[in-house]
Amino acid sequence: MATTLLPEAPAGPGARAVAAADWERRRLERNLHDGAQQRLVALSMQLGLLSRRVEPGSELEQMLRAARRELAESLQELRELARGLHPGVLCDHGLGIALESLAARCPVPVRIDVDVHAGERAPLSVEVAAYYVVSEALTNVAKYAHAAGVRVHVGQRGNRLVVEVADDGVGGADASGGTGLRGLVDRVEALGGSLVVVSPPGAGTVLRAELPAR
Repeated sequence: MATTLLPEAPAGPGARAVAAADWERRRLERNLHDGAQQRLVALSMQLGLLSRRVEPGSELEQMLRAARRELAESLQELRELARGLHPGVLCDHGLGIALESLAARCPVPVRIDVDVHAGERAPLSVEVAAYYVVSEALTNVAKYAHAAGVRVHVGQRGNRLVVEVADDGVGGADASGGTGLRGLVDRVEALGGSLVVVSPPGAGTVLRAELPAR
């Protein structure tokens, strides 16, 4: 299925809204990391020190151990929430490494192929959109596709960044259903791009997004 893109990312209200939302996510992620996460880590250390001062095997010592386990789980959930708000690895290391981190967390085997011009990066808002396209696609594959494998390809075609996620699952995906894909379509279109899903029953699903690379 052919797709059409504007030659450049627009500077209109849609693109500005996407940029503003990304900035707010980065701010929240920093606040979580520098605030709540650090306090939870400090509290865990204090509980560890306290547990050394009580009688081993006592009821109090067991309660402290249980509290530290609960705290560790809460800290892990908070870290996952922070990662979901904004992919910090994307800003620090680029789209390829960020996608590899997504693939590592996916329960379905994923093959990543990133073919972009060396030393060149798309605008951050475009890279973030590409990241979320792949993230949502992999989430849907893991939940619904019953696939044995997934291929993720990212490449540049002129001034366009093309993102394609293809699985060998059961197909039949409905791009109009749910809020995840609808939100991706809105984000991609706000940047001047397009997103299509091809998913015939029994023949897997292909999700393809095209975004302005400059």
